[in-house]
Formats: sequence, C-alpha cells, structure tokens
Amino acid sequence: MAYRPFDLAGKVALVTGGNSGIGLGMAQALAEAGADVAIWGTNAAKNAEAVDALSATGVRVHTEICDVGDEAAVDRAFAATVATLGRVDACFANAGTYGRKGKFVELDSAEWHRVTRVNLDGAFYTLRAAARHMVERGGGGSLVGTASLAAIEGAARNTQYAATKGAMVAVVRALAVELARHGIRANAVLPGWIETSMTARSVGDEKFAGAVLPRIPARRWGTGADFGGLAVYLASDASAYHTGDCLVVDGGYSLY
Repeated sequence: MAYRPFDLAGKVALVTGGNSGIGLGMAQALAEAGADVAIWGTNAAKNAEAVDALSATGVRVHTEICDVGDEAAVDRAFAATVATLGRVDACFANAGTYGRKGKFVELDSAEWHRVTRVNLDGAFYTLRAAARHMVERGGGGSLVGTASLAAIEGAARNTQYAATKGAMVAVVRALAVELARHGIRANAVLPGWIETSMTARSVGDEKFAGAVLPRIPARRWGTGADFGGLAVYLASDASAYHTGDCLVVDGGYSLY
C-alpha cells in the first residue's frame, strides 16, 4: 500500500511555467499523484502539449495563457482557475526568465526590469493571489517558489537574475512566518544545472559542459522529472510541518 499522505486526490495544484522544463516535471508528478492541475504559460501550443502529456493520468487539467508579470492577467487567470477547478491547495510560482549575462557596470535598467518583472513581480502577483485565496477559503495550503543556486552563490555577470532568486528565498521565509497561523506553509526550491529550454545553449556548449559536469557529483544535468517527487511532497500532507525552507536540487553541485 502506498504511503497515503502522498496521495493528492481531491487537491488542486497550480504550476506557473508548467508547460515545459521544471514546471512540467512538477505538473506531471502532481497529476500522477492524483491532483487536478492548472498550468499557466504564455505559449498556447506548449500548454496544449502539456495537457496531452497529463491527460492519461485521468485528472482534470486546466490551462491559462498568462504573463505573470502582468498583475491584472494574474488575477484574471487565478479567478478562472478557481472557477474551473474549484480551489487551489498548492501554488508553485515557477515561471521565470533568464538574465542576459554581462558586466554589472554595463547592466542597463531595461535588462534589470525585464528580468525582475517576470521572476520577482510575477512571483509576487502569483503568490499573493494564492495566499488571498487560501486565507479566505481556510484549510491551509502550500506556497512554493522556484529560486536557484544563484540565490546563495555568487552569480557573476548575472546580477539581475540572482537578485530575483535571492528575493524569492526572502519572500517565502517571510510568508512562512506570516501565514503559518492560517495553516499555510511556504518553501523555496533551488535548482542547480537543469537541462531545459532556458539552459539549452549553456549545457549544449562543449567547453561549458567540460567545465561544469565534472563539478556535479551526480555526473549529469538535472531534468524536469527530478523535481516531481519534491513537488508531490510539498503539495501533500506529508509536508504539513515543513515551512520556510530552501530545498536544493543540484546533484551535489553546491557541495563539491
């Protein structure tokens, strides 16, 4: 018999940026564990592909076209998600964009705001909508933010990206304290080098791979599927007393 707290039947999980990469890996596992899943993305074709991938699990899958950097769009998408699926028990603020690497002294405000608009403002709008819903509905819930090793390591020439991920950690810690009285927990996930569309250029570069892979004790790039079990845990009753944490998933990279 399976460990019952990991059974997500009757729960609803929202995953922003859930149509590819880490988000899709989370969404797939959440659906297989029995949760109904809402996926937000900006690409309709990828949203449709995600629905096809999850449909075999037999759960309800709802998608929204949503630019999380648009406050009104987030509020509309959240309302539509609740109208369709009835509630949101776990919210994964996973949508993000990359930073264009360059010297800090040459970093312009347009690039700074391009990244913070999605990675920080978008996470704020998403987590705020979910927290409001959970507080009003009662019964608790789980808030999860996808940060990065860039939050805790020196991300040279990528300050704008690091700033957003460090902020994500600070936000979830603040929420863990403030919202605990409502039975809402908040945690951050810190991925290492994961093979996604966002990192394709880097991991596909022979020189880069030759420098980085030997520093990963697991000796491989991570995949979206490597985040599935963690997503199920954080959405489940098994993590009811686990809050304010930063969970590193990097194959041992940060230790070596």
